[in-house]
Amino acid sequence: MNSLKNLILFMPSIDGGGVEKNLIIIANYLIKKFQKVTIITYDRKFISKFNKKIKIISFKKNSSGEKKYYKYFVCLVLLVREYLKEKKILVLSFQANIYVLFLSTILNFKTIVRSNSSPTGWTKNFIKKFIFKFFFKFASDVIVNSHEFKKLLDDEFKTKSVVIYNPLNKKEILALSKKKITNFNFFKKNNINLINVARFTDQKDHITLLKALNNLKNKVKFNLIIMGYGENKKSIIDFIKKNKLNKMIKVIGFNNNPYKYIRKSDFLILTSIYEGLPNVILEAMVLNKVVISSDCPTGPKEILKNGKYGILFKTKSVDDLERKLVNLKSFNLYKMKKLAQKSLIRFDYQINNHKYYNLIKKHFKN
Repeated sequence: MNSLKNLILFMPSIDGGGVEKNLIIIANYLIKKFQKVTIITYDRKFISKFNKKIKIISFKKNSSGEKKYYKYFVCLVLLVREYLKEKKILVLSFQANIYVLFLSTILNFKTIVRSNSSPTGWTKNFIKKFIFKFFFKFASDVIVNSHEFKKLLDDEFKTKSVVIYNPLNKKEILALSKKKITNFNFFKKNNINLINVARFTDQKDHITLLKALNNLKNKVKFNLIIMGYGENKKSIIDFIKKNKLNKMIKVIGFNNNPYKYIRKSDFLILTSIYEGLPNVILEAMVLNKVVISSDCPTGPKEILKNGKYGILFKTKSVDDLERKLVNLKSFNLYKMKKLAQKSLIRFDYQINNHKYYNLIKKHFKN
């Protein structure tokens, strides 16, 4: 066990999405390797999921709708305070990366940045692109979670990023999927039973999914569960009501255990405009479900091997998604699931967590 610097994992806003899952998995692994692991966050609602040996520094017990930039500011203050108390720190930043890098240049501490989402989402803004390009130079390392992501980031920002796939805890996913759901009879035996698990934001592009299914409601028998949270919830529900899709589509809120619902479905469907490496695709594959995903940057194409391990449709294309849903029988779904299961070794929990450990250990020594 290493006992040199204090390893600080920085993530102001923990809301329960894919990045948060990765933080929990990685943190709980690293505490077995390093004596001092600290998490700086604003939110405490998922604190019970962390190993009790990890030191949690937060502002208060529960957040109540504060804006993300307020959370960033508070946690940056906490980070400065921690640095002043103990200057031998190494920061692994999961969020607010540019702000942390700015602090690191002033206070002279090392920061490893984990970039979570394809640069496609923010490179169109010239000012933002310039700022990122400038500050990425000060990172001790930049971690990305797919090879496609690496190419995009390195080309845009002249970085030399390191690819580490999201560590996949198959054992936990399988165990949680077996938990019972009370009074659940929404999915029908002879229907196409779909599930979408994603934040209700523009990035996840629920409108493409809803439009495609609305066009097919008189042609195909289907049921869809949409699970998540976010600012677009009302517009999603309004679309369903307006188009009389209530009997076919059900919206449910965030759930700590989406796996028990995925297990009951036939297909996991993802319609994002951009991603990083979407955990939900991997989780559905663990549960032996066929994935239907937009071919967005980055992740789906790489996970699904260009459509060999799942079904890809053109991003934001209602027509292409419709075609794929109508012609599901033309795909060898059994073969897809079998190949997908074998491919999951790439995301092995031990292999990828150990890559994090080796990278951090290198910077502790320097």
